Amino acid sequence: MEDALATVDDLQDRLDWVLDEGEQGVATGALEDLSDDARFYGSSSWDSTNAPRQVRSLVLRAAARFMRNPDGYTQSRAGDETLAWADRGEDAGSAFFTKKEQQMLARLAGVSSTSVMSVPLQAWGPSKKTGPGYVPLDPSGYEKKPRDFPLFAEEYI
Repeated sequence: MEDALATVDDLQDRLDWVLDEGEQGVATGALEDLSDDARFYGSSSWDSTNAPRQVRSLVLRAAARFMRNPDGYTQSRAGDETLAWADRGEDAGSAFFTKKEQQMLARLAGVSSTSVMSVPLQAWGPSKKTGPGYVPLDPSGYEKKPRDFPLFAEEYI
């Protein structure tokens, strides 16, 4: 397993409470998972020595978000006050990167979100088989008696 892109001590600096021994184990796992995800969305060559500073920051941001809500609650109620986290969705309860963070990781790695591809094309309408050297005058196929126009290539002259 590759090393995590950030340490528990780095994460501790971002939290407003001291992690106990059990929480430190959870934090270690989250940092390792997020580091692996950062390499997936960004560059597989990133490690703790060569990853851009923003990558480390994104890992710590996501880990801190997870540590504040490791059970994945999407709503909390205390008395007559209710607190809701709308951005958690189906990933609640796991260490994850938001879509925006995933795009940032890809940009940091120089991966473009656009792709160049070839798409097969096919002419619309009924196809008509003609002999070599002829082209249909009515390619739509609506003419009752289709006519072909002779168009010979040099090898047929």
